[in-house]
Amino acid sequence: MLAFIGSPQDIGIILLAALVLFGAKRLPELARSLGQGVREFRKSVHEVSEPLQADHPDPTTSDTKSH
Repeated sequence: MLAFIGSPQDIGIILLAALVLFGAKRLPELARSLGQGVREFRKSVHEVSEPLQADHPDPTTSDTKSH
């Protein structure tokens, strides 16, 4: 998705554009909201995957040995 970002200069240009578009006061608020959204997403994924893993244990960690 963001594979075109290859150098620190590219990131700098993107940050400068965000600063111009949103302003210095708004950027920390946007970053905070983005961080909270990522945390909520990870928490939801963990809550959904935990019961699924309990129902289907990993065969590589089981105590039974196949010969």
